[in-house]
Amino acid sequence: MSSTTFESFSSLPRLRALVRGRTESPAWERPALVALLAATALLYIVGLSASGWANSFYSAAVQAGTKSWKAFFFGSFDSSNFITVDKPPASLWVMGISARLFGVNSWSILVPQALEGVAAVGLLYATVRRRFGAGAGLFAGAALALTPVAALMFRFNDPDALLTLLLVAAAYALTRAIEGASTRWLVLVSVLVGLGFLTKMLQALTVVPAFTLVYLLAAPTPLRRRIIQLLVAGVALVAAAGWWVATVTLWPASSRPYIGGSQDNSLLNLIFGYNGFGRITGNESGSVVGGGGPGGPGSWGPTGVTRLFGSEMGTQISWLLPAALLFFVALLVAWRRAPRTDGRRAAVLLWGSWLIVTGLVFSYAQGIIHPYYTVALAPAIGALVGIGATWAWRRRTALVPRLTGAAALAATAVWSYVLLDRTPTWHPWLRFAVLALGLSGAAALASPLGRLARSRLSRVAFTGAVLVAAVAAPAAYSLQTAITAHSGAIPSAGPAGASGRGGFGGGRRFGAGGNFARGGFGGAGGGPPTGFAPPAGGGFAPSAGGAQGFGRPGGRFGPGGGFGGAGGLLNSSTPSVALVRLLKANASRYTWVAATVGANSGADVQLATGEPIMAIGGFNGTDPAPTLARFKSDVAAGKIHYFLAGGRGGGLGRGGNSSSSGTITSWVESNFTAATVGGSTVYDLTPIRVTHTNRLG
Repeated sequence: MSSTTFESFSSLPRLRALVRGRTESPAWERPALVALLAATALLYIVGLSASGWANSFYSAAVQAGTKSWKAFFFGSFDSSNFITVDKPPASLWVMGISARLFGVNSWSILVPQALEGVAAVGLLYATVRRRFGAGAGLFAGAALALTPVAALMFRFNDPDALLTLLLVAAAYALTRAIEGASTRWLVLVSVLVGLGFLTKMLQALTVVPAFTLVYLLAAPTPLRRRIIQLLVAGVALVAAAGWWVATVTLWPASSRPYIGGSQDNSLLNLIFGYNGFGRITGNESGSVVGGGGPGGPGSWGPTGVTRLFGSEMGTQISWLLPAALLFFVALLVAWRRAPRTDGRRAAVLLWGSWLIVTGLVFSYAQGIIHPYYTVALAPAIGALVGIGATWAWRRRTALVPRLTGAAALAATAVWSYVLLDRTPTWHPWLRFAVLALGLSGAAALASPLGRLARSRLSRVAFTGAVLVAAVAAPAAYSLQTAITAHSGAIPSAGPAGASGRGGFGGGRRFGAGGNFARGGFGGAGGGPPTGFAPPAGGGFAPSAGGAQGFGRPGGRFGPGGGFGGAGGLLNSSTPSVALVRLLKANASRYTWVAATVGANSGADVQLATGEPIMAIGGFNGTDPAPTLARFKSDVAAGKIHYFLAGGRGGGLGRGGNSSSSGTITSWVESNFTAATVGGSTVYDLTPIRVTHTNRLG
C-alpha cells in the first residue's frame, strides 16, 4: 500500500470527527449544524444582487471610503469629506474593506451582512448549546435565521446586521464569563458592546442593564469581586466605544467632515440627540418628523406594550414572541429555587432581560423608529423559544412543562394565523394549515399521547410536526423576503402590504396610522404640502397644481426640475446616461462635481459617476451645513460644478427643516439659469466666477 493511500485512510477519523463533532456529542449534531448554517447562507446570499445598491445612502459612503482613507475613518458620505453619514462608521468599515478588496459593487457591499447573519446564527447556537444542549441551540439558531426581519436585514446594508452579530457575540462572551467568573471574558463582552456602539450608538447599550444584572446575580465569585469586575468592564466599554468618539471630538472641525445628523457639528449632539435620547422622547432636531416638526413626539406610530404586535412591527418580529414570553416566565418559575449561580437560570435571565428591556424601549420610543430595528430582538426570542421548547419536550412526562409547551405551541399557531390574515390574498391556505397543525399538535402534546411518545419514530414525527407548525409561517415570510428586491432607507420584510404600509422603502409607508403622521410631508413652515395625490402606480406624484412629487422606485430623474422616479423621500433613483456623462466631464477639476439637497437624493448620482456629490443638509436635508456663506465661497473658488435641483432627502418639504438648504436653493435659482439634462434640472455654477461675482457678498 502506498504512503499516499495510507495517509488518506489515516485521515478518515479526522474527517469523521470534523463531520460528527465532539466524541460525546450525538452523531446528528454536527451534520445538523452544518445543514443549518448552509441553509442560512443560501437564504441570505442567493439573489442578493437583485437589490442593487439596497440603501444607496450607505453604499455611496462605502464607495467614498474606497477612495479616501479619511472618508473611511470618519464615515463620510463623499470622498471629498463634506459630511458624514448620520451613524458611526463600524458597519461601513466592514463593507469598505470588502469593497476595497473586491471592488465597489452590490455583492461586495451586501455579502458581508449575509455572512454576519450566518455568524450570528452559529454563535447563538453555540451560546444556547453550552447550557441546554444541541437541540436547543439548533432550534434557537433556526428561529433566528427564519425571523422575517432577520432575513431582511442580513440581506441589506444598514448597520443593524453588524449590531445584531456583535450583541450575540457579547452574549456568548458573557455566558463564558459567568461560567468561571472570568474577567477576561467579561472585558470581551464590553469590547463587543463598545463596537456595537460604534455601529449604532446608544441602541447597542440597551443590553447593558441585562448583562450587568445577570453577571452580578450569577457569577460564581464573591460580591466584592463581581462589583470590581463590572467596574473594570465598564472602563473597557468606555474605551472600546470612546476611542473613536474622542478622536473625532478632538479633531479640528476645520479639517474633518461635518457630523451628519447633528445640528452643531458635534458628535456628542449626534450621540445624545438624533441617535440617542431623542429617539425615546421624540424631540429630535433634524428628524424626518421630529419633535420640532409637525409630528412631534409619537409621530412614528402609537406607543405601548402592544406596539411589537401591531401593524408596523408584528409581521417583522412577533411570530414567536408570545411563546418566548411564556417560556421566560415558566422557566423562571421552574428554576426559582435553583442556586444563585445556576447557569440555566442565568441564561434564561440573560435572554429574557435582553428581550424585555430592548422590547420596552422599542415599544415606548416616541422618536424615529423603523420596524427593521426589531431585528435586535430576534436572538433573544430565538434563544428563549429554543430553551423553552427543549425543556418542555424533555420534561413532557411532568404536567406543567407539557402544558406549557402545548400553550406555547397553541399561542404561536393562533398568532401566526392572525399575522397571516393581514395579507389575506397571499397564500390564504397557509394560515389555515398552520392553525390546524399547531392546535392539533398542542392538543396532542397536552394529552397522554404527547407524554407517552416513546418510540424514536413517533418522537421524530411528532417533533417534526410541532416544528413545522411553529416556524412555517415566519419561514414563508422569510422566503418571500429573500426573493424580493429591497431598496431605500426603510425596507420591510414579507409580502407587500404585510405591515400595512405602502410607498416607501420597498413598497411600504410608515407613521401613525400607516401614513406619514399628520398629513405627511411638511413644507418649510411645517405644514403639509398642497397638491399631492397618490398616483395609480403607487408612490407619490404631484396632482394638478401641486409641487414636485416623488415617484416609484426604479424610475429616473423626473422632468420638471427634480428627482422623480425613485421617490426622493427615502429612495434614490437611477440617473440618466446624459446626466452621468455631463457630471463626469472634467470632474477632476472640481472638489464636488455637483451639490444637491439631501444625501439620499445624491447617493445614486455619486454611485453612478464615482465622483463626490455635496449633500447639502446631510441625509434629510435638515442639517445646517453648509451655510450660505460657505456655499458661496466654495462656488466662487470653483469647487462645485453643478447644482442638481429637486433634491429633498427625507426632509419636510423644500429644503427640509434646514434654513441653510432652503436659502442655498433660493440663491441658486435666483442667480443661475436652469437647464434640463436627461430629464433633470441642472444649474451650472461655474459662470458665477465671471458674471455673478458681485452677488457673492
